[in-house]
Amino acid sequence: MAEAAFHPPRRKRRVFEAYESPFPVDVGGKDFRICQAEIINNNVIVRNPEDIEQLYNKGYFGKGILSRSRPVYSISDPSLVAKWQGANINMPIITSKKYQYHVQWAKSILQEQGLDDCSVTEILENITKPLELPVLKEDGAEQTSNSCNRIGPNTENTELSRPSSADTGNVVALSPENQNGGQKKARLEGDPAFNPVAVCDSKEQKQGNSKEIAEASCQRHASSFCKSKESAKQRSREVIMSKEYAPEYVLVQEEEEGSSCLEDGSAQAQENLVKKEKLVCRRNPFRIFEYLQLSLEEAFFLVYALGCLSIYYDEEPLTILKLWEFFSEVKPDFKTTYMAYHYFRSKGWVPKVGLKYGTDLLLYRKGPPFYHASYSVIAELVDDNFEGSLRRPLSWMSLAGLNRTTANASKELMLCYLIKPSDMTEKEMSTPECMKRIKVQELIVTRWVSSRERSEKDEF
Repeated sequence: MAEAAFHPPRRKRRVFEAYESPFPVDVGGKDFRICQAEIINNNVIVRNPEDIEQLYNKGYFGKGILSRSRPVYSISDPSLVAKWQGANINMPIITSKKYQYHVQWAKSILQEQGLDDCSVTEILENITKPLELPVLKEDGAEQTSNSCNRIGPNTENTELSRPSSADTGNVVALSPENQNGGQKKARLEGDPAFNPVAVCDSKEQKQGNSKEIAEASCQRHASSFCKSKESAKQRSREVIMSKEYAPEYVLVQEEEEGSSCLEDGSAQAQENLVKKEKLVCRRNPFRIFEYLQLSLEEAFFLVYALGCLSIYYDEEPLTILKLWEFFSEVKPDFKTTYMAYHYFRSKGWVPKVGLKYGTDLLLYRKGPPFYHASYSVIAELVDDNFEGSLRRPLSWMSLAGLNRTTANASKELMLCYLIKPSDMTEKEMSTPECMKRIKVQELIVTRWVSSRERSEKDEF
């Protein structure tokens, strides 16, 4: 058998982050924390933002369900954030058109619950009415003015002025309790203790219980993974639930037409109409959450190999043996793929799911932000004689097509054979301790080019 020629990994041209750590553990034990995840619809989901940051930044575990890879999804429009950077408000900024989409989604959810049109309209009006929230200065202190009005983009000093009593649209204001100046930290979205909606209109407090339930379910429908029951034994989980149930506040960019005071005539006045843009603070009726989804192999590695993750199912933590059994039922070839994942992770590679290339794993050096994937891996579990029921038997045609697909993506195809002893029983395979007796052999598949072979012989 010819010896494989190893090629160095291909670096990515633009790298905008620093390499922190290969695993979410700390040698000294100071920063070590046990993250929490849940099994929902046979998927492992991490919801706590701190746990998401810990797992992804240190080892690149998982994938954001709303992002390409890194969980950084936000409804905020980047162009509007750059446009209104002078306001320095720590809230998402979206267009009025996008906000109407959220209103339509919330309306459809309420209609599915059997509410009549009058109740749906009244609920949405109470949810989407303008609110009063504090504005932050650049130094972090609160701004005493009440609205954000802007004429034209890219202004260094954003104009902040107090709206009149008749103008309810220009609302980004300090609440009465914050005008005393005693507190310097603005309490914005995610703080259930601060509810500016109660200050805006007292009529909202007179709503029936059915409407309150409908409003609450409307706001947190996107977090369908949440459970309705709260456990007193899990305080950290209660904090996550309270954050998700809390309303989300957004700034909606709206336009209003204003004309300059001209005495020449109406025709000239109409030509000088100026569209003023303003930010209006409203509640988001349809909140969207970004979660970190772990593959079964990644989740079990964090639990079994690193011990930094605790997985819950129906609010009960699962042991390692239960996870091994449960994942094997969900994914029949889980044992094979996990052994390969565990092997390559221990060698320093970052394995990711290779489904888009028709394989089991993709191997990255350091992580996807720094290098392109070097190998595309197919894992097979065989005995000492390299015999057994193969998961995906390859013909010459399918192997050639898979190799061509891998080569076109500048990767190499690797066959990873997990060799188990012939005397190993199914009872031994029912626990992860069976990996101690497993041997691994890698085989890199390359395409033989006859013309290149002849030219090399002619040189000699």
